[in-house]
Amino acid sequence: MTDWLEASFAAQRPKALAALTRYFRDVDTAEDAFSEACVKALAVWPKDGRPRDPFAWLLTAARNSGLDKLRKAQRHRRLLAQHPLDLEPAEIMMPDPDELRDDVLRLLFMCCHPALDRPDQIALALKIVAGLSVVEIARGFLIKPKTMEQRITRAKKKITSNPVAFETPSPEERGRRLGEVSLMVYLMFNEGWSTSGGDVQIRPTLCREAIRLARLLAELFPSMGEQSALLSLLLLQFSRRDGRLDDAGILVAFEDQDRSKWHRAEIAEGRAWLLKSQRISHQGPYVIQAAIAAEHARAPTADELDWPLIAAHYAALYAVQPNPVVKLNQIAADAKVKGPEYALRQLEPLAETLKDYRWFYTMRAAFLTDTGEAKAAILAYNTALGLNPTEPERVVIKSKIADLEKT
Repeated sequence: MTDWLEASFAAQRPKALAALTRYFRDVDTAEDAFSEACVKALAVWPKDGRPRDPFAWLLTAARNSGLDKLRKAQRHRRLLAQHPLDLEPAEIMMPDPDELRDDVLRLLFMCCHPALDRPDQIALALKIVAGLSVVEIARGFLIKPKTMEQRITRAKKKITSNPVAFETPSPEERGRRLGEVSLMVYLMFNEGWSTSGGDVQIRPTLCREAIRLARLLAELFPSMGEQSALLSLLLLQFSRRDGRLDDAGILVAFEDQDRSKWHRAEIAEGRAWLLKSQRISHQGPYVIQAAIAAEHARAPTADELDWPLIAAHYAALYAVQPNPVVKLNQIAADAKVKGPEYALRQLEPLAETLKDYRWFYTMRAAFLTDTGEAKAAILAYNTALGLNPTEPERVVIKSKIADLEKT
């Protein structure tokens, strides 16, 4: 497939799948119809040229293909009984912009249906909205393709058996579930940025698909600052990907990263989305996190970071999201200003809550190292080793233990 065809299909997929799912009220039928339309485009577009409106072309071809299959399939009677369709082929089927926005949002809401577990929500979004293959999704979640295929199939059955999943949400439900959709995208990126375990630290495919969904949300809701901020945050974070690992695949601490490897175009775009979000005067959690990421990207060197400002941002984030992980990050920023002894005292109340969180122990070990408590630092690092770090993290932790044992 040529690059321009692949890019066209990827760009039109979310809108087309959203409209087709609303029309057919069946995810598998919508996916099959869109695939057939893409196959037809592969035969026609290289010869006749890209159509003036690729979305309208694909949507019309997909709708007609789906209707043709429904005529021939035994199950169309059940579908028609539930939701009558016009079985006459159509040359054009173009929803108006407001209806199309609701279609895409409905599709994302469907993937975030409360009947599904969070990992299944992410997997379903990657399959339906982003169009990744089962093999690609399985690789991202570090499981076998057959297992992932079974999970996605079960998730689709849960959705199909609940007709409410295909309805337009009320304004109240939309506001609540939009937060769920945003969180799903945020967690998808985080899993790609720092995987839960295994041999790989970063999975760029998950990160890129999360950014694509975040961009879609920002375009659907241009007046909502939190959606612009989410896209800003992901772009700013992902811009540092080439500096996180050295040539040997070893994890590089943030302060030691080669900033010339950071992607300046993504940093510039991330800052632009943050400025837009701030102009809307919104102060949600993604805006604050994006402001922190922007400060990290702004400073020419780690020594020039404005740590009092970063600590203040984390304090504001904790006021909005008072959870122990945010507090842990606030303590790390405060340590740059108030020292490791202060940070260790602040960590004590979190010890029980974060007893299964490996980054709590690596942070504590770093502070203990700075205060000269080598034995206690080694103990903390060994605890972190027992909490399923990724292989790159494991290499770094063992290296730090080896250095401490020499002292």
